[in-house]
Amino acid sequence: MSDRASAPLHEHPVEVLHLLVSPGHAYFGRPRDGAAQVPTHDLDEVEVVAGKGIRGDRFFGKAAHMDAAVTFLAVEAWEAVAADLALPAVPDPLLARRNLVVRGVELDPLRGHEFELVTDAGTVRMRGGRPANPCAWMDRVVADGAHRAMRGRGGLRCTPVSDGRIARGAGVLRAPVPLDAARAGEAVLRRTPLP
Repeated sequence: MSDRASAPLHEHPVEVLHLLVSPGHAYFGRPRDGAAQVPTHDLDEVEVVAGKGIRGDRFFGKAAHMDAAVTFLAVEAWEAVAADLALPAVPDPLLARRNLVVRGVELDPLRGHEFELVTDAGTVRMRGGRPANPCAWMDRVVADGAHRAMRGRGGLRCTPVSDGRIARGAGVLRAPVPLDAARAGEAVLRRTPLP
């Protein structure tokens, strides 16, 4: 990893809960018209291609999304949104349409850094990019107020730096920066510039 020379690696246990792959966009147009009916798959394993994304996903190989080809969501953030809105249950995190739903790591400190995700399928290197901001669709598909509650909790957009596979289940995230699992659900509204 390019960050190795400047900082020691910090290993963080992580659980990959969901691996969402969809060939089409479900949220486009006006929310009042409803979401598009597109196939969405929650897979046990996905193939990642450097610089392109997850094979079979709607962002794969799209020039406009090269710096955001793979999206992460901390499930703790999703749970915090449900608590803030006093929902009777935590909604399905796949409604956020992020590729990887993980438990156990805060995501915002990964912006601008290369990191490795190690699962039973192997190791994939990613570079953290810009935040994955929520869209107005969240008010329609989750609950009124979800769009506002998700601000600063929408996840992280990443660029895959290496080819590999990611499997659902327990893994390790190796990063050049320390991550605090207890902060995974906190909203980060004032972000510092990328390193």
